[in-house]
Amino acid sequence: MSSHRIYLVGAHATGKTTLARWIRDRFGLPMISEVARGVLAEMEAQLDGLRTNVDLVDHYQFQVFERQIEAEEQQPGPFVSDRAFCNLAYAAHHSTILPRVFADERLTRYMDSVREGVVFFLRPHKALLQADGVRETLDWDEVVRIDGMVKLMLEMFAVPYLPVESLSMQERIRTVECVLSLAGVDAGAPAQGREETEPRPHVLVPRESPQRRVSGLTV
Repeated sequence: MSSHRIYLVGAHATGKTTLARWIRDRFGLPMISEVARGVLAEMEAQLDGLRTNVDLVDHYQFQVFERQIEAEEQQPGPFVSDRAFCNLAYAAHHSTILPRVFADERLTRYMDSVREGVVFFLRPHKALLQADGVRETLDWDEVVRIDGMVKLMLEMFAVPYLPVESLSMQERIRTVECVLSLAGVDAGAPAQGREETEPRPHVLVPRESPQRRVSGLTV
């Protein structure tokens, strides 16, 4: 088994989680799921304030940044993650934490780590903007803005990436299989029922229950 870490980055509603779960099952890898879910669960009583309180938004976005780093540090071997630094693209539009984050040496170390992984950049399609009971709003202009910011960060930190433009799941799978095969990632035993890696199980929101989200804050 290769030691590669696999990241799927991009805006919301681009199919990152669906493809990450397929990689998890096809290659027998642990999956780091969305850390923002745990942060939101901890801030449940303050969700309404996240719409208007910049301090709360800053706290939320910085917590997501820190939790993503922690979740990956807790997984020393290979894994697949359906996001990486993506929340910083949202932070650029909805918070004031970027100067603080960019001055944090952990960001440089983290981006160095991402640069050593295999990064797939999923591009948006309007056909994927369907209500799923999770996101409060699905605004095409917002998706495009976040897509552009993710691309800017990939280029800024010189992260090698493969853009995934196709809407077809079959073509996405073909692309991923080819790239990971060339990268030396071997297919593992089917991971039927494999659980996703949750960095903080005590704040896990049950998968069966609809999760409240605040527009512009999720990644």
